[in-house]
Amino acid sequence: MIPRYTLPAMADIFSDQARYATWVRVEILASEAQARLGRVPEDAVEDMRRAKVPTPERVQEIERERDHEVLSFLAAYCEDIPDESARWVHLGMTSYDLVDTSLGYNLARATDLVIAAAVELRKVLVERALEHWETVIVGRTHGVHAEPTSFGHKLAQFAFAVDRSITRLRAARKAVAVGTISGSVGTYALIDPSVEAYVCEELDLGVEPAPSQVVARDRHAQLIQAVAVLGASVEQIALELRLLQRTEVREVEEQRTSAYQGSSAMPHKRNPTTSERLTGLARLLRGYATTALENVALWHERDLAHQSVERVILPDALSVGHFQATMAADLVRNLKVFPERMRAGIDQTDGLVFSSAVLADLLADGVEREKAYRAVQSAANRTIATGEHFGDTLRQEGMDIGQLRPERFLVNHGVILKRLEQLRDLDD
Repeated sequence: MIPRYTLPAMADIFSDQARYATWVRVEILASEAQARLGRVPEDAVEDMRRAKVPTPERVQEIERERDHEVLSFLAAYCEDIPDESARWVHLGMTSYDLVDTSLGYNLARATDLVIAAAVELRKVLVERALEHWETVIVGRTHGVHAEPTSFGHKLAQFAFAVDRSITRLRAARKAVAVGTISGSVGTYALIDPSVEAYVCEELDLGVEPAPSQVVARDRHAQLIQAVAVLGASVEQIALELRLLQRTEVREVEEQRTSAYQGSSAMPHKRNPTTSERLTGLARLLRGYATTALENVALWHERDLAHQSVERVILPDALSVGHFQATMAADLVRNLKVFPERMRAGIDQTDGLVFSSAVLADLLADGVEREKAYRAVQSAANRTIATGEHFGDTLRQEGMDIGQLRPERFLVNHGVILKRLEQLRDLDD
């Protein structure tokens, strides 16, 4: 996690101090459950509640001597607990009972932030899609002019992609919001399963049904895959807006502040830097997704190969996904749209974008398909070679472009509009 791509709410979840606070909460909850069973004195639990959360600095100081973070945390925590009560801390638990249950709690909270950012992005995309539903723009396939569509239609495609990611993220949140307090190798040999049930219920977590000492890492892989797919959809938005901001196109433009400077050497530059940044972050997320898959396979009941990886990829991936979705919403919300440039783009190829409509009209008039196609293609090729308007070449070959306008291609657009309005009306 670096500050440049980490928003404060996410930073708070993954700070060392917040993590140790969650560890303390899990220890207290476990001791409360043990007290209900008569295995830990109530006075000891009260002493645990009064104790301060150890600082990262103190834990690190002890860790230099012990080389074990959980033991160092417990030692630091117990410094503020009377000896007669401290001996009941962590009773029957193993390190990853604490670590993974806390991790499930924090991952759920972090995923909630990503989901909220994605919901806002979807909302903004829908709003701007409706705003520009009738703003005609040339559709491009293979980077080449195809036929007219609307800018709102483009944005609607992105809105539905983000909506699918929200569904995936919610499923992934459920997958990672689990804990386990089952002891070494997950057999509950030294701790009653009711302790786990109590702790996880208080934290609003599910329970790993067959623990191996740790929570299964396919859960975390599912989450990072879902974040990476959202990132890829944001990248698709960013890529399209980058292409539409090229000088020779300039159909949209990112919002600029008064402080904006695009180049150290060329004062005129207005670069699509936000879109480019979003594209680059998607590449990071794909890398994290691959690494998360590598963490699924552990030796026997557990090993430690996943731990160093998770310290990096889990907070980083969620931070990047949260930042990326938030910035994408800002980009779309404040995007400048130039309808007149879009209309001019349709006219750029001298009427060629109407070729499919001309073909359809010929077919409707009873012309044999191959003959009709060859005639329209011949006229199109002549326009490309001579620069004459497509309508003129058609008339010279005995055809008429008629009163074709871009709006003709949107005659059945209403069915998509209804779907978009349903998306707008979702109650999240």
